[in-house]
Amino acid sequence: MLSLLKFQNVLKQFLIQPQQKTYLLAVSGGVDSMVLAELFRLSGFDFQVAHINYHLREEDSNLDQQLVSDFCERHQIPFHLYEISEDDKQPEHSIQNWAREVRYRFFRDIQKNQKLDILVTAHHLNDQLETFIINLSKASGIRGLSGIPQNENGIIRPLLDFSKDEIYNFAKENQIEFREDKSNQKTDYLRNKIRHNIVLELEKINPDFLVNFSKSISYINQAKDFIDESVSEKIDLLKISSSENQLIIDKHKLSQQSELIRYEIFKRFGFNDDNEMNKILKAQTGSCFLSSEFQLIINRNELIFEKRKEKREKERDEISLKIERDKIIIPEHIKNEIMAFGNCFWTIDAEKVQLPLKLRKKQEGDLFFPIGMIGKKKISKFFKDEKLSILAKQKIWLLCDEKENVLGVLPFRQDRRFALYDNAAGLILKI
Repeated sequence: MLSLLKFQNVLKQFLIQPQQKTYLLAVSGGVDSMVLAELFRLSGFDFQVAHINYHLREEDSNLDQQLVSDFCERHQIPFHLYEISEDDKQPEHSIQNWAREVRYRFFRDIQKNQKLDILVTAHHLNDQLETFIINLSKASGIRGLSGIPQNENGIIRPLLDFSKDEIYNFAKENQIEFREDKSNQKTDYLRNKIRHNIVLELEKINPDFLVNFSKSISYINQAKDFIDESVSEKIDLLKISSSENQLIIDKHKLSQQSELIRYEIFKRFGFNDDNEMNKILKAQTGSCFLSSEFQLIINRNELIFEKRKEKREKERDEISLKIERDKIIIPEHIKNEIMAFGNCFWTIDAEKVQLPLKLRKKQEGDLFFPIGMIGKKKISKFFKDEKLSILAKQKIWLLCDEKENVLGVLPFRQDRRFALYDNAAGLILKI
């Protein structure tokens, strides 16, 4: 049964000196989160409370907010409120996903501003079972079947080992006020259908079903940890090279692995559809596949997994350059990248370019007039003629001016329109 001592022992299993941490509790006003808040209060932990009023249930939503607010005021606990408004652009569909994104953004903002160590949610054993059944229906692999993690990415869920009934009993014994969300009784959502139609039947068949499930999920998590370790070792054997944001795997060797190993490796990079995995292994050079976090490029016998750049990271693809005594200064780490392809000595007519100068990566439609060639040429065609690999193309820098004129492809070829051909003063680029 749930007790204060058992709760504190659970925390000690995955937190070192939990009393020295600071916490943010997500509290809705339901029995689970109100019990969680009371357990933290009785334990004497340093915590604050966050509540979101979605205004989806009219007056009930306001009463939920009032209950949580009153609890915090009574016990002098810092209370943070976010009220959903028209500015939040609530979608007609996928309301649950939208609500989740809103609340976790709110929680993370509070953590950052208040400098709180850990986010705490009130997920319990019944939530764990419902998630297991949902993931089972999706063929989500062992990671999906392992359920909701108890401690991951700075979020802890200390009630995961306790059933809903145990939580209700604790609330009754300790006279904890809470509010029931009437929408949980509906079967509009998949989770509610599983809760009312499947889980209840399973418990009728075997009264100890939840207890046995708790043991089973523990075994599955141990198996997941073992498989994760094995997959990591297998990746080390299959990789051709790796860096902070990139991993290159031998395509042929991967295709010879078991279906489980292939699945687990691809899933690490967000590719978890069987049909897509087969397409990847059969794809030709130049093919590109995208997941939410990675792009996968096929280059002959190489599978190149690269982290996708966030919008803010796009700035790293454009570097402003300084000019000192007519010399164009290239940052040392960028110069080393360029020197991997060769050296160059260019002189540029300062009167024909618009300062400041910059380095950037190729963009769609880029072209230039290369020295020693007739006419103009698209950068993409120039790359192809130079027989550059896909990986090499991504590392090439273009020298451009303020008007986006391409002054040259470093270190291969300068644009003849901006080159300096006499002894007049100009800008010098030496690599």
